[in-house]
Amino acid sequence: MIEVYGGQTPNVFKVLIALEELGMAYRRVAVDITKGEQFSPEFLTISPNNRVPAIVDLDPVDGKEPLSVFESGAILVYLTERDPRHRLMPAELRTRTAVMEWLMWQMAGQGPMLGQAGHFRNYAPEKVPYGIARYTKEAHRLYRVLDTRLVGHDYISGDYSVADIACWPWIFFREQHGVELQDYLNVKHWYEALHARPAYVRAIGAGPAPKPLTIDEEARKILFPVEND
Repeated sequence: MIEVYGGQTPNVFKVLIALEELGMAYRRVAVDITKGEQFSPEFLTISPNNRVPAIVDLDPVDGKEPLSVFESGAILVYLTERDPRHRLMPAELRTRTAVMEWLMWQMAGQGPMLGQAGHFRNYAPEKVPYGIARYTKEAHRLYRVLDTRLVGHDYISGDYSVADIACWPWIFFREQHGVELQDYLNVKHWYEALHARPAYVRAIGAGPAPKPLTIDEEARKILFPVEND
């Protein structure tokens, strides 16, 4: 059994999809980030960076005490290595390297930059034209990178892998980033094919992505602290 800490966010959805694809038993543990539950001492022992998702493997393969893992990319790698069939992370050198490249691209580029686009477009206390333009433009650049990668390919790195699982949930939230899939037809084909997989339906449902959170000033200070708050 694996405990998954977090709510309805792209990075949490990565973990849920991977668990569903791998057929691993899990249960969800809610963490209300608008109320500051990510700063509780109990959660910080699991995720010292006070971010979701985090997991606790109650029955790790080494047979020792429960093992916690934080950071979604590390969680995905952990889960694939826990799977004896290596279904989402190839063992062959070159294909594994390609998967790791695109997983790191997602962690270092796609996720953070789309997150900033979503922040300035939806959550900033005042409209900052420079921030909106800067990160919306970067969002489109990243979509073009992925669209080019998918020319003639069904999946990002050869066979279906954690590279696809890592990137897909951020596309799911595209409305918050000001991007239309019709502008990136290779991404659109890939996105829709994955959305139809049973594991995705079980993990996140068949409906649209959650709307931006409605937050009050206190929640804003918790989620987006600035100097002198």
